[in-house]
Amino acid sequence: MKLQVHSIHFDADQKLIDFIQKKVDKLETFYDRMVDGEVFLRVNNEGVENKTVEIKLKVPGSQLFAKEQAASFEAATDLATEALRKQLRKFKTKVTNGRV
Repeated sequence: MKLQVHSIHFDADQKLIDFIQKKVDKLETFYDRMVDGEVFLRVNNEGVENKTVEIKLKVPGSQLFAKEQAASFEAATDLATEALRKQLRKFKTKVTNGRV
């Protein structure tokens, strides 16, 4: 799946981008018709958990979104992909029941 990663006010290293790509690609096991996605990485100035990850996934007929904050980008990515996994399962149930 095509994934755009935007790091706001800093440069993300390739290792982090690859980690995010791998995590988001695993979501395709739950729903394989995803069109594309965008990831926004931000560093907030306050607190210990100052890394924010926002993931936006486009699926046919809808768009799914998750925003999570944690002490590291990897932890925030794990939380966001878990939230998206739940959303995808719910969306897939709606699609198979003919509600979307």
